[in-house]
Amino acid sequence: MIRIILADDHDVVRGGLRTILSGLPDAEVVAEARNGLEAIAQVKKHKPDLLFLDAAMPYAKGIEVLTDTRRWSPDTRVILFTGFTSAGIFNDWLAAGVDAILLKTCPPEDITEALHAVLSGGNYLARAVAEILEAASVTQTLTARELEVLSLIATGHQTARIAERLCISPKTVEKHRTSLMTKLNVNSLAALLAYALREGLLDQERQL
Repeated sequence: MIRIILADDHDVVRGGLRTILSGLPDAEVVAEARNGLEAIAQVKKHKPDLLFLDAAMPYAKGIEVLTDTRRWSPDTRVILFTGFTSAGIFNDWLAAGVDAILLKTCPPEDITEALHAVLSGGNYLARAVAEILEAASVTQTLTARELEVLSLIATGHQTARIAERLCISPKTVEKHRTSLMTKLNVNSLAALLAYALREGLLDQERQL
């Protein structure tokens, strides 16, 4: 029997997971947690085979719970189940050693696939997560000048003013803008700025 703990501060999310897992003959939800401290306590008590863990909960963040899980129950496999869609956050979790990442918008079959993958000693990324990470890798190719142009666009500067500030021609500014949109695969200025804010390209506070 696979012993599972569900840790999420939303009752409806835990209920949905419980319903999906109830259809598996070899799975048993042994405990639930509504906040990070409860999650740590339940892991220490039950030492489960699997922990479904939300990224952001009261009292202790998800990564803190992951760290304590590795300390108190090193054999427990951990699946991040999150509503965040930031590549930066995903990379932080992968660096911390999470075994799988699922989005809360994923279909039920992704959950069962992830469960079987991690309990077999493997790792799992939902397709949407892998696509986000792949797209974000493009940002590494942005030049310093492109980032300067992006920052000025974000602060409301028009093409002529950007050209004046950077001592380049308006035509060059437009080329940089086009290059940014192409590299980031967006087709509007609003989408460009939303992407840049989400991924921390404008030095704004990232999602938690």
